[in-house]
Amino acid sequence: MQGNKEFHSLSVRDSLKASGSSKAGLTGKEAFKRFDKNFLNELPKKEPRTAGTIFLSQFKSPFVLVLIAATLIAAFLGEATSAILIFIMLFLSAVLGFFQEFKSEKAIRALARLISFNAIVLRDNKETEVNATELVKGDIVLLSIGKMVPADLRLIECENLAINESILTGESEPAEKKASPLQARHLGMHQMHDMAFMGTTVSQGNGRGIVIAIGNDTQIARIAKLLKEKPPQTAFEKNMQSFGSFLLKIIVLMTVFVFIANSVLHQDIFGSLLFALAFAVGITPELLPAIISISLAVGAVYLAKKHVVVKKLASIEDLGNVDVLCTDKTGTLTENTLFIHKSFDSSFHESPEIVFHALLASDAAERNNKFHGSPIDVTIYSQAARQGLLSKLKDFTRLHEIEFDFSRKRVSYVLKHDNKNFLYCKGAADSVLPVCSKINLKGKTSRLSGKNKKIILSKLNDFSRKGYRLIAIARKEVKPKKAFTLKDEKDLEFLGFIALFDPPKKTAVHSLKDLNELKIELKILTGDNALVTEQVCSEVGFQIKGRIVLGNEIDEASDEKLRNLVEQANVFCRLTPEHKVRIVNALTANKHIVGFLGDGINDAPALKASDVGISVDSGADIAKDSADIVLLTHGLHVIVDGIREGRKTFANMVKYIFTTLSSNFGNMTTIALASIFLPFIPLLPVQIILLNLISDLPLLTISTDNVDAASLKKPEKWSIKEITHVMIFFGLISTVFDFITISVLIYVLQAPVELFRTGWFLESVLTELAVIYAIRTHKPFYKSKPSKLVVLATIFSLLLTLGIIYSPVRHWFAFTILPYWFVGLVIGIVIIYFLLIEAVKRIYFTRFSTQA
Repeated sequence: MQGNKEFHSLSVRDSLKASGSSKAGLTGKEAFKRFDKNFLNELPKKEPRTAGTIFLSQFKSPFVLVLIAATLIAAFLGEATSAILIFIMLFLSAVLGFFQEFKSEKAIRALARLISFNAIVLRDNKETEVNATELVKGDIVLLSIGKMVPADLRLIECENLAINESILTGESEPAEKKASPLQARHLGMHQMHDMAFMGTTVSQGNGRGIVIAIGNDTQIARIAKLLKEKPPQTAFEKNMQSFGSFLLKIIVLMTVFVFIANSVLHQDIFGSLLFALAFAVGITPELLPAIISISLAVGAVYLAKKHVVVKKLASIEDLGNVDVLCTDKTGTLTENTLFIHKSFDSSFHESPEIVFHALLASDAAERNNKFHGSPIDVTIYSQAARQGLLSKLKDFTRLHEIEFDFSRKRVSYVLKHDNKNFLYCKGAADSVLPVCSKINLKGKTSRLSGKNKKIILSKLNDFSRKGYRLIAIARKEVKPKKAFTLKDEKDLEFLGFIALFDPPKKTAVHSLKDLNELKIELKILTGDNALVTEQVCSEVGFQIKGRIVLGNEIDEASDEKLRNLVEQANVFCRLTPEHKVRIVNALTANKHIVGFLGDGINDAPALKASDVGISVDSGADIAKDSADIVLLTHGLHVIVDGIREGRKTFANMVKYIFTTLSSNFGNMTTIALASIFLPFIPLLPVQIILLNLISDLPLLTISTDNVDAASLKKPEKWSIKEITHVMIFFGLISTVFDFITISVLIYVLQAPVELFRTGWFLESVLTELAVIYAIRTHKPFYKSKPSKLVVLATIFSLLLTLGIIYSPVRHWFAFTILPYWFVGLVIGIVIIYFLLIEAVKRIYFTRFSTQA
């Protein structure tokens, strides 16, 4: 059989011959012969993974493996509480990830539902209803208004046929269809006027077509195949994997060093092993899964109040780091609702009466207090209702309709009023004016010359350039007869016109300004034509960068060329689903974190390919299933709220990592070095684990912390280099003060082992608590107010530490009571430490940091 892509270049006769069919359709015998139950007309199905496989896949990250090791170590050391806490955090994270893995399966099922319907075909030259899955190549399918196209068809008969292809092409207007072949090859779907594609809907007229592709061979199946592919790792997933690998290397290196040093120098092998394992737990930020989960959950609750539903918690962090947002224009920059801006008579004076004339040339039905029909007719009826004109329709009786078609771009109705018959015509101005020979000026009929027509068209063009869609209205009195035809559309009297427009969203201009201030580049990706897109961009003040790039240019561009092209341009038109995916992938390859906003089937692959897929509640099921975030209110302003919350979440997450790693690294470095020259283990394993848990308690509340405005100004990216610098820079300062405390304990107090460990434990806790307030902000600490929960949690940790030391519980941890004067000395050391951190952090964040 002829290749599917070449049918559009064949004549109807040759298409029938190539498909082995005829205008009478296949015989029942031939259809049965061609039917293959192993190749049904259905979309490709994805083999579902077992629940166990999905759950186990949540434990592949190096960081998760580190925490599993920490759990086992804690259990081995007899620290059941620590082991249980870490296990709970791991389990909750795994459960959240487990439920998110069903997204792609749901998307495929949503696509499959599109073709669970019956189709009318010709079999043995008779109209027969069959299940769409049983269609075979060569079947002749009958199409009528409202029907969904059940397979890819080469059209052979078209009667005023128009098909809504927006779910595949993104084109907002229905596509006019003709049976005549196209000579050009390598055309986009929106250019194939002799083809109808599975999943699209007939919006006007009727027709017939030969089935040339079913199931896996259809255009919509190509989208399904893209969805079956494993989605690329998001920026968040990549960063967590990199962070886990980095942390694993640090832990292994330092743990091995501690074990070798202690076992070689002066400790027994088993004691050195226990100490090294406790050291590994001490340096591990085991509460990171909890911090991440809490931060993301708090963000999700906040966004829910802003009409943003978060399906995948990790996408909040990615949303905050987005630096490129790709979106369609309709419904985002505009309201996606037509309005009558003004109505003018033939003298270009405003005239509400013209709306009534337009109403007489329109047709819409009212159901459930809502009008239904073509977008223009619904707009006219709605305006007429607001003006109280609908009641006047009862004085007119509709006798006949001359249907709209794309070639003449107008429609006419014959109505009876006061025993007279009138033909009212409505359509595009450049289509209505040529059939007018008269003009109504101030209620009087005058002759309309060719010169006057040119003047009127010139003025109408001025309106068009301002972004209005113009609909002209004309009429004439006609004599009664049985039928009216296109030939009756002549010698009409021009009455005036209405100016329609799809207004820009009230929030669009402000949202564009917000995105600019947030350092996010907006890119328009649409299936619409360039002229319409350019006008919409002009209306909302969106500046086009470079030139508009068309889909055929993307087809011809190599991956490397496309990577340059996506940086040079910000508006892309006439795009297919594959084009959108290639653009997203090119941006990702350029190290951008990409958000994609879409609501159609044609957007689903790009939604899945992006770091953050965003859809709307009114979008196609497959778009919502492919998205990470669903907006209950359509508009850029909602996304702006989400981005700000995402940045706040990211900023607080970074606070935890910077704080805990610098503190842990500093303390564990001290322990590692001190263990070399001290005749005893500096801290017992149980004390190391207790230190880690107490110092981390305030950080459990870090998700509620206030964030400096500077941290929200631009997207930030994870940087292992930055984490390493902070860890070493601030960690070594902590180590210096640890050794000051050690020196006081050994050389001044000549403290016994229990006093030494207790004193150093207290100093370590206090420095870790103090550093939270320094590192949480780049400003001086007194200029950035922490949240109440952070303060309360810090006080609780401090009281808990003192309570353990000064109560009988201290014996559980091998502590002893500290003299009060020594506590005062430790507090003095910690104050000096804190002031030094405050001083050097300004130097660090000003000169060396990549963070805001």
